[in-house]
Amino acid sequence: MAAGEALLFAPIRIGSLELPARLFKTATAETRASADGFVTDELVEFYRLIAMGGTPLIITGNIYVSQQGKSAPRQVGADDDDKIVGLARIPEVVHGCGGRIFAQLNHCGRQVVPDFVGATDVVSASAVKDLLTGTQPRAMRAAEIAAIVEQFGEAARRCKEAGFDGVQMHSANGYLMSQFLTPYTNRRDDEYGGALEQRTRFAREVLGAIRRRVGADFPVIIKMNGADALPLRDGLAPPELAEAARIMEAAGVDAVEISVGHYESGFPMVRGTFDRCLRNMLQGSMAHLPPLRRMLLRVFRPLVTLACNLLWKGREGFNLDYTPDFKARLRIPVICVGGFRTRAAMEAALARGLCDAVSAGRPFLADPFFYRHVRDGTPGPRCVDCNACVGHLGAQPADCYHPQVRADKDAMLAQLVPGRGGQPAAGQPG
Repeated sequence: MAAGEALLFAPIRIGSLELPARLFKTATAETRASADGFVTDELVEFYRLIAMGGTPLIITGNIYVSQQGKSAPRQVGADDDDKIVGLARIPEVVHGCGGRIFAQLNHCGRQVVPDFVGATDVVSASAVKDLLTGTQPRAMRAAEIAAIVEQFGEAARRCKEAGFDGVQMHSANGYLMSQFLTPYTNRRDDEYGGALEQRTRFAREVLGAIRRRVGADFPVIIKMNGADALPLRDGLAPPELAEAARIMEAAGVDAVEISVGHYESGFPMVRGTFDRCLRNMLQGSMAHLPPLRRMLLRVFRPLVTLACNLLWKGREGFNLDYTPDFKARLRIPVICVGGFRTRAAMEAALARGLCDAVSAGRPFLADPFFYRHVRDGTPGPRCVDCNACVGHLGAQPADCYHPQVRADKDAMLAQLVPGRGGQPAAGQPG
């Protein structure tokens, strides 16, 4: 047995939790909650199918900790105790299939299209306009920071009470925690800005608030960028981000998952082809952009698509470019997301010591049984990196929107899952 093969299906410990293998489902925004953030049957079914495939660990799509931190319609919330009963349905169904699940907690900060979610008060570390959306946030006051810290803590408590096996702090991809960490978006001159230690203060305070409520033995992991990918702006490179991760390890996180980029970066975090993606965005979230930006995107979409296709070609394990800095500094597990599609690529990443586990998102949308098919070496619907799913995020339920791949998925589920025969594609009339 090759070293990578032995590792991919070997146990791994994350804090107090031992998992039987090292291929996880990363977070993908589900767009399947009710309009007011409650769990629905549709959302429970989404996770049931992935758990039925034997997936060792599932990380939920981002769950908002307050209404102010909501990033898209039909997003799940953990902002009030009245959400606990519904949230409990998710780990119950996952545990019933033998899996484990972490809740990803998030506040979107400035990365929101206000008209898309009805936001009236957009905040960030500093008042730096988002160049993609045109959203202008205001800088948070110290008392507001303290309040959001406690909101994260309370959300984690609710998730633990609901039966989740751990939580993930979302400090990647340009969301609020990432906005505090990155100099480009954090220009504060108080205790939350300046040197790296101060810029990690918000995340450390969030971790402290979580730990006070869930205890030392409850797994808490963090998602971070391996690189900010902000050319001509004051973004962070792998060594600085790995040092930030070391600070968070010292503060008590149990693992780190490596991603890349902010919304302003374009599409380094997904890669592939982007015609379907941009077309769907124009019908969804980007339809709510300010008029000038919306018009420019419509007019120049073919050129934007061409540029994206050239800049961010699909390849497996693209965030492995950044993981060596993290592996050199950390003792906790390093999880790498980013384009993994084949068992060979996953095994090679582990065998080379570039990470301790791998995670994937889009392949699980194309094939909820992706883990089983990788493990058993059997064929299943295969993601082709068209990113149509990414274009629909926030506007349509998370699913595969490539016609042939989706047809393959529906055929598989009709055969393997009772009651699935003849079910229409998400977003299509029945």
